[in-house]
Parts: sequence; C-alpha cells; structure tokens
Amino acid sequence: MASVPSLASTVQQRLADGLSAALPEAASADPLLRRSDRADFQANGILALAKQLKGNPRELATKVVEAIPANDVLGQIEVSGPGFLNITVTDAAIVRTLAARAADARLGVPFNESAGTTVIDYAQPNVAKEMHVGHLRSAVIGAAMVEILEFTGESVVRRHHIGDWGTQFGMLIQFLIEHPHELDHRAEDGGEVSGEEAMSNLNRLYKASRALFDSDEEFKTRARARVVDLQAGDEETLALWQRFVDESKIYFYSVFDKLDMDIRDPDVVGESGYNDMLVETCRLLEESGVAVRSEGALCVFFDDVKGPDGNPTPLIVQKSDGGFGYAATDLSAIRDRVRNLKATTLLYVVDARQSLHFKMVFETARRAGWLNEDVKAVQLAFGTVLGKDGKPFKTREGETIRLVDLLDEAVDRATSVVREKAEKVGLSESEIVENGQYVGIGAVKYADLSTSAARDYKFDLDQMVSLNGDTSVYLQYAYARIRSIFGKAGDREPLAHPELELAPAERALGLHLDQFGEVIAETAAEYAPHKLAAYLYQLASLYTTFYDQCPVIKPEPAQDVAENRLFLCDLTARTLHQGMALLGIRTPERL
Repeated sequence: MASVPSLASTVQQRLADGLSAALPEAASADPLLRRSDRADFQANGILALAKQLKGNPRELATKVVEAIPANDVLGQIEVSGPGFLNITVTDAAIVRTLAARAADARLGVPFNESAGTTVIDYAQPNVAKEMHVGHLRSAVIGAAMVEILEFTGESVVRRHHIGDWGTQFGMLIQFLIEHPHELDHRAEDGGEVSGEEAMSNLNRLYKASRALFDSDEEFKTRARARVVDLQAGDEETLALWQRFVDESKIYFYSVFDKLDMDIRDPDVVGESGYNDMLVETCRLLEESGVAVRSEGALCVFFDDVKGPDGNPTPLIVQKSDGGFGYAATDLSAIRDRVRNLKATTLLYVVDARQSLHFKMVFETARRAGWLNEDVKAVQLAFGTVLGKDGKPFKTREGETIRLVDLLDEAVDRATSVVREKAEKVGLSESEIVENGQYVGIGAVKYADLSTSAARDYKFDLDQMVSLNGDTSVYLQYAYARIRSIFGKAGDREPLAHPELELAPAERALGLHLDQFGEVIAETAAEYAPHKLAAYLYQLASLYTTFYDQCPVIKPEPAQDVAENRLFLCDLTARTLHQGMALLGIRTPERL
C-alpha cells in the first residue's frame, strides 16, 4: 500500500493552493505550517511573504483564506495577530486519515524504494576482555538505528568492529603455547560452554599471562616475538589467535542475547579483517600526498588540530617502527565499506571522546577521495553512562561495572515489579519470568534511547523500572492495558466512524497518532532515536487522558461511539507496538 499523507501534509497542500490562487507571484512560498496550542495547526509563512511583497500581512492572510475553496479537511481558518493562520481540521478528516493508516500494515509510514545503503558500525567489544557498562550505549543506540533505518527503506549493513588484534595477543598466545590445556575445558554439565564460563576462562588466562609477562623478562621477549609471528600470518599462531576469538564470541553473543539483540556472525568484522589492506592504504595516502613522513612515521596534518604546545597534532597512520595504529585500520575499513559494500552512508556509533579521531579519519578519507559527494561519513557520538551521583558509573571499589551484572540486576528489579501486579492480571510464573526479562531489558534500553545520544545520562534503576514517568514500563503497561480492553469488548469491534463528533481527548490522541510517519522520518534523518522515544511517551500520556475521559467499555457508550473508541485504542496499541519494536523493546500482551 502507498504511504498515507498526514493531515499536516494535506493542510499544507490546501494552503499552498490558496496561496498560489490568491497570490500567483508567491506560488512557491512555504506556508510554514506547525502544530499549535491555539488550534490544530498554525501557518506563519505569510509574515515573511508580506515583507517580500511589501504588503500588509493581515490583508494578505485574509486574501489567502478567501481563496481556499470549501472542503472537508479545513474546518476553520482564523487570521490571528499580525497575520498568522490558526487552522482547525474537521473531526471527519482526522478519523478518515487514521482509518487509512489503520488499513496499512506499516501504519501509513512511507517506504523509500530508492534509499541508499548505510553501513552502521556499532557494538564493538574487545576479544578476551569483559564487556562493561561503557559498551552499552553503542550496542543499544546502534541496534535501534538499524531497525529504524531499515523500516524507512534504507539498505543496512551491520558491522561490529571488535578489537581482535594487537600486541596483547602475543602475550596470550605465547602463554597458551606454553600452557596448552588452559582452554581445554567443557561446561560443568557436559553441555555447551556458557558465556559466563567462557569469560571466566579468558579472564583466568589473561591474568596468568599478564602476571608472567610482568615478572619474567624471557617470557616477555617470547611474547613480543609472537606478535611478529601473528602479524606475519604464521599458521600455528593464527590458529591459537582464532581460539581466543571464538571463545570471546561465545561470551559476546551471550551478552547480546541478554540484551535481546540480534548479532550475526558474518557481521562481526574486527580490526583483523582489514590487515591485508593496511600496506596499500598507506601507499595510496603517501603517493597522493595526503600523508607525509614525519620523524619516520606516516602522518596526516590538519590546520585546525593542534596540541597543548600549539604545534600541529597529526593523525598517525603508520608508526615509525612500521606498526599500524587505529587510523590505518579505520581508513582501510572506509575503503572496504565504500568499494565492496557500496555504502552511501557510513554511520559510526562511537563514544564522543573519540570525536577528534574520527573527524581526522573522515577528513583524511575525503582528501584521498574515498568519501565524496556520493558517500558521507557520520559519527553518532554518545555521552557517558553516569551513576546517581553524576559521576562515571563504577563499583564502590572504583572498578568498571560488568555489563552482565548491570543487566541481571535490571531484570531482577523488573521481575519484582511485575510480580507485584501478577496476581491481579493472573500471570503464571513463566509469564512473570518472561515479562521480567522484557521489562528489565526494555527499561535499560529506553533510559538510554530516551536521552539525546550526545548527552551523558544517569543510570538509576529505581527510576527506570518505575510505573510512573517517562519509562519503558509506563509505555509497556499502556500497551498491555489497551490489549486487556479487547478482552472485555464482547462482540464490539474497532471501526472508524468519520461522521461522529470527537471529544477533545479523542482529537488530541488522533492528531498525535497521525504524526507517527513524520516522526519516523525525522528520527531516521537525524539519527535521533530519542525523538521516537519522546513521541511514544507522549502517545501513552495522551492515551491515558483519553482512557480517563472517554469510556470505551463502562459506562457503555453508544454502539458507534464504542466502535470508534475501540478503533482509536487499536491504532494506539499498534503504533506503540511498532514504535517500541523499532527501539528494540518488547511489548508484552499482559502485564
């Protein structure tokens, strides 16, 4: 089905027609339509137009209103103040537009068949290292943007640029060669190794190898030689390196599974995936003059990037000892994603503290011609997760908080909240456990996504699992409450009745429902999932007001009124369900 024009776009078109009829010389003028507290919409464009035409804005506004023929969309247009137009649409237009949305599986949201290809780089843990709270935002924000962009029609390629290369692997591999049975383990029950067991094994091995590296100079020498073997592609060394990667993936995937996130193995392309390109990347940069040798290192300089001493701070692509840093890998990844994956947009969901690095990398790629008018690179920079005290979130001992511990605590708290309500709803123990997972993980995701990514946010589990306020639990309960209404509706079905007069709460809910497509488009264009979260919270709030003021079941309204209100309930539930799914949050039917 084709997308459904929103009321705003329909009103905009009627006003544009009136403008061109009344003022042919202003046919292309924008009416500047927006939602308003004084009416349904307000148009401010005539003020700028009057200035341009050197006319009286109120007179021009009156002339435009008179040129708009009678129609079934615009109920009332009032010239206000110096020349604003306050516009009220008809109740019938609201219901008809919503009915068209309800008839479409996509709720009328456009699908762009000719959209480009976005490669999104997110969820980037490090091999042989535990995931901590700092890994949360990249995963949650990135997964939401994947869903949102795909929903609008963008072709999305996921990339998880895991840290799977570097000098620490020489230490780990050499230790494993000398203690060959350290990773020869099975699960305690004889089955598959769990994520926790895999991480425990890696932690034990890492600590033991680090202790030996720090205390034994001969081992340190052997470990450093092993790094050379790894980089040279020695078969035995690579095979042992692969064991660390595979063990780490067992752990990574268990954490992502806890986060209710779909991470696919072919999408995991770590630093090692670009090894074969590093020499050529450096050669291309040096031959083109984009990079130059400075004190033996291959560097790219920028006029606006200087250190504390005032001297230029370069992007070092290759170190003076011949080793490659993050810049070489990131630039090679850009080449691969543009050339082989045919990306038109490169989206990096990366900590704001890396902004200078990516600014320099993107500028280098532009100078080299790998980024151009047809391909753009964007960093979706995110802030830090803070504790209740407003400081970076750590344990009482000052250690970084393990991500699994944080998620488990969220699920435990949420399960307690669900259990308190369970008897009233009649939930079974298995439903309590399942809903506790959905509510706990949803609470963590929503707290992140409802905050502008660029801002830091406080991790407060008490607030996150609260039934009141701007939380995912509030939205999930709103959805479950709507679903429960249909269990009590008997033989009454949701049915749109455009002929009915709407109550104020029905109008407010209907107008907000109609904005869903516009909000999705804005969220996708600006990479701003917090805008979708804000829309959904307002939708749930407006529904609460509607529920309080407009009886659906008891006291029983007239048949047509009941059907129309059930129709509004159904569309609200579907919009909440779809919107929350795009944020990666489940909406249980009973809660």
